[in-house]
Amino acid sequence: MADDAPQTAGREPVETDRLLLSQARLSDVAALFGFLGNHAAMQFTHIDETFADCRKRVLVHEWFRRRDGFAPWVIRKKSDRTIIGWGGVYTDPFDPGWGPEVGYYFHPDSWGQGFATELLEASLHYAAHIYRLPVLTAFAHPDNAASRRLLEKSGFETQEFVPEMNRYCLKRRF
Repeated sequence: MADDAPQTAGREPVETDRLLLSQARLSDVAALFGFLGNHAAMQFTHIDETFADCRKRVLVHEWFRRRDGFAPWVIRKKSDRTIIGWGGVYTDPFDPGWGPEVGYYFHPDSWGQGFATELLEASLHYAAHIYRLPVLTAFAHPDNAASRRLLEKSGFETQEFVPEMNRYCLKRRF
């Protein structure tokens, strides 16, 4: 990896050029709900309708972190520690059977600034070199062309369209 690669100690928080990536704490849920519960922000994926739904989602993923060794990170801007997203490598407890996935969810104020690319690069590094995963799955809604392009630029290949999910399934092998 390049000199600007994320740290590789396998410990959190993980730092990239502009981001801090760490496991979620209960105190993070309110900020996460600010976009995970926002219909515009989550137009292409699952929305948490209530604060309790968001809290449950975060807590269940954190339980999976203890089980699997990975789960979505809380994404903060390094410059001011503001929470701007949630994502990374995880096994989806609410839609099992797809194996390890990568996903990313950002507050609309942070869209278009390259944060998803930076998170995805860190996630791929961790998937290959820390978690030693042979393959990683991702999903993209047909109307979310930007996300699908990002995944394809990062080496993911479209495998199939999954009608019951209304998503393309993409895979990246290591």
